[in-house]
Amino acid sequence: MSWIREGELNLIEKLSANILKAGPMPKHVAFIMDGNRRFARKRNVERQEGHMQGFNKLAETLRWCLHLNIQEVTVYAFSIENFKRAKDEVDGLLELAKQKFLRLLGERDNLEKHGVCIRVLGDLTMLPLDLQQLIAKAVVTTRAHKKCFLNVCFAYTSRHEITNAVREMAWGVEQGLIKSSDVSEALLSECLYSNNSPNPDLLIRTSGEVRLSDFLLWQTSHSCLVFQSVLWPEYSFWNLCEAILQYQFNYRSIQKARDLHREDQALQQLEADRTCVAELLQHHGNGKPADAQRRQETLLHYTARREERVQDFLDALKHKRDSFITDLSSQAVLA
Repeated sequence: MSWIREGELNLIEKLSANILKAGPMPKHVAFIMDGNRRFARKRNVERQEGHMQGFNKLAETLRWCLHLNIQEVTVYAFSIENFKRAKDEVDGLLELAKQKFLRLLGERDNLEKHGVCIRVLGDLTMLPLDLQQLIAKAVVTTRAHKKCFLNVCFAYTSRHEITNAVREMAWGVEQGLIKSSDVSEALLSECLYSNNSPNPDLLIRTSGEVRLSDFLLWQTSHSCLVFQSVLWPEYSFWNLCEAILQYQFNYRSIQKARDLHREDQALQQLEADRTCVAELLQHHGNGKPADAQRRQETLLHYTARREERVQDFLDALKHKRDSFITDLSSQAVLA
């Protein structure tokens, strides 16, 4: 099964898609693809077959998203918690991933045709080396594609991602790239695995479970969350349309919450900069108060220097991450 199925929508699906597209459409949709094992039990087949059917459904869902002009999709493919499952199931999942990334590398022309960029978010060091190398090869191969994006969360949990982002900022402070006073909510967001993506507009979880299971906790604080009872391998175009309708019904309140959050972030950063400037002026002015003009000039200078430091740090972080992936990719052996 291909990563992206070819084919058009049928007439009724096209009509429905055009009606949906008359309203506000999510540009980034995240999926918790839950229910593969229950599907296998329901059909009385092996668990591995359930996971295979789940991948096939992902390929079909990506086709629907392309027709709906959804430019970015993020999927929860393998949680760090999944390592706690039975060894044969974990081994089967990792082998399935290896097969699918090998298949992806054999579909370069199709991915280039659709302009699909594959990103893998997670701690790759937890995976077998040969799988790490295949994943890195897929990432590097599609890195230049810019039409649409598929983010595969593999060896991932949100808490692990946030912890890693804090470590990255600590590394920046240790290296002298940033100051501890530069650390902020906005900077932490830039240090997440998902820093190249906008936050999801819509998050969908299948199988009837009403929880996020440590998936994109930071990024979905102002997203529309939709929980659907259908098992993932049985997901349909109409289930996706229903979720998009829920997003559209809640669009105004979501946008308002995002705008307020952006304003609050900007105010917090301004207050933090003013506090740092006040301390600087007090230190250099021997306790004498500075006039308003000097405070404003110092604030503008401090803000410019901080932004420069932060950008240099983010460039260094990107170089470190890109080098890790590039080095892994160069070691990949394609069977």
